[in-house]
Amino acid sequence: MPLLPWTDIDSVLLDMDGTLLDLHFDNHFWLEHLPQRYAELHGIDRATAEAELLPLFQQHAGKLSWYCTDFWSRELNLSVRDLKREVAHLIALRPAADTFLAALRAAGKRVVLITNAHRDSLSLKLERVELAPYFDRLISSHDYGFPKEDQQFWFALQQEFPFEPARSLFIDDSLPILRSARQFGVGHLLAIRQPDSRKAARDTEEFAAVEDYRQLCAGLEAAGRAPG
Repeated sequence: MPLLPWTDIDSVLLDMDGTLLDLHFDNHFWLEHLPQRYAELHGIDRATAEAELLPLFQQHAGKLSWYCTDFWSRELNLSVRDLKREVAHLIALRPAADTFLAALRAAGKRVVLITNAHRDSLSLKLERVELAPYFDRLISSHDYGFPKEDQQFWFALQQEFPFEPARSLFIDDSLPILRSARQFGVGHLLAIRQPDSRKAARDTEEFAAVEDYRQLCAGLEAAGRAPG
């Protein structure tokens, strides 16, 4: 992971799931818990449930509907909100993410959470992990009607929270979303090497990646000590 030019960065835009929070909760929910509970609630076996769910997941991947708890509750005839609460104990910070957030605040950076998570999911996670105090703004893409994969999200974000793309850092675990930010002109981009603590590290292709937030903290503190 290269040293960031912190003196050239005014705003830090951060994803939530897989970036600040361990993606294990979301992967477990969508790949294990939801199929099992869907099978139970609809009186079918697990294999049948997965066969019904997988094409739906593939159809909506990358669209705003994929991230919408209301959509999936209607589509699957169950309460996604309630089912998420059943496994909410799995919601957890990634190591040293809070240390990094505190260092950003101490350095005087403008810090914004931008997530594709529905407001229901965001609220549940904020109940379990104290993130809100670190941020100037908490933004869900559902507020705008476009996911982060869409350029219209970025134009809407800049209208609500004016920032200079070239002097901004964006960290996200999704490579398509990072490419969308790059297209908009965001100057500094980092991926996440291991979004899910239970899965192996992955290739982040053309993007440098965060492996340990303490490395970013060290660079930020060093920049703060530099003369001038």
